[in-house]
Amino acid sequence: MDAFDAIPDPVVIDILNKVGDVKTLIRCRSVSKRFNSLATQSDSLLLQLDQILGATESDSEIDSPIASFFRSLFKSIYGLLPSFSKPAKTDEILTRSPKTPAQILAGFERIRNLEVELYGGDVKLEKGAAVKWKAEFGKTLKSCVIVAFRSATVNTSAATESTAVVDGGVESDSEFVCGLKTRVVWTISALMAASTRHYLMRDLVKDHKDMEKLIVRDREGEGTVVMDAAGMKEYRETEARGDDKTLERVGERTVVPSVRMSMRHAPSLMLKSGICLEAATLVVVRPTGVASDDNDVELVTEAFAGDGGDCMYGEAVTALLKRRRNVLEMNSF
Repeated sequence: MDAFDAIPDPVVIDILNKVGDVKTLIRCRSVSKRFNSLATQSDSLLLQLDQILGATESDSEIDSPIASFFRSLFKSIYGLLPSFSKPAKTDEILTRSPKTPAQILAGFERIRNLEVELYGGDVKLEKGAAVKWKAEFGKTLKSCVIVAFRSATVNTSAATESTAVVDGGVESDSEFVCGLKTRVVWTISALMAASTRHYLMRDLVKDHKDMEKLIVRDREGEGTVVMDAAGMKEYRETEARGDDKTLERVGERTVVPSVRMSMRHAPSLMLKSGICLEAATLVVVRPTGVASDDNDVELVTEAFAGDGGDCMYGEAVTALLKRRRNVLEMNSF
């Protein structure tokens, strides 16, 4: 027995929790029978779908000629030792091409916190435009905060001369109507993207009943879906009751319920940093009839303004919250 074998199982599991990455943990299962058992007990995981389902740079490095030679050599030696129990084969696990996150994580028994990173955003926009959103789900949509703009330009002179956000531009009635159509399209696109991600996680939520938090984001930072313990419990209970009306879907996404949208915008918004956002828009979406739908500040602040790593969006939403609010309602879709 070596020194590592003397480390208690709870300590090893804690180390594996610091690793987090699902692909790495699956590889750890090939090390020994002990690791094969302990790796699946990690409770804080990061699942990067492109790492599991597609080729990556790290995969190319692993599959280099030298690495392939040594892997073949070790497999040959290992095949001469039939008396040893063979743990899960990494290559088999990684090349089964599972189609859902639930299939990939089927062997992990104690997931509590899970972050899923998708390979890209879902909203298709005209060149220069950007949409960033955060949605919370239970059995269906609870809330969604959306920030969007048509274009962003940098004015270096404004950055040095101005210390406050400048809200400029006056639009005509026709410009307002045209802009409104664009803002509604942005909103619908974000809601459809969020509901698609919610639907993708349905089996994960049902299978892992001890999970406390689920975050689904994309590598580009476009959108985030969040489900807390209460939201996942609500989903499971609705599923168990067979309430098909509540959990109904359209194609490969959850149905978005009838919603009430609080929409604010500025034709042109100059930030302290000198960045000028054209057609800057902030939308807060809640299901129709939800109490306290007038209090947008807390929800928006949690989603964006408190994000110290993304100052531009924080600045923008703080300024847009001061704008006049237009309220619209939209039927389920």
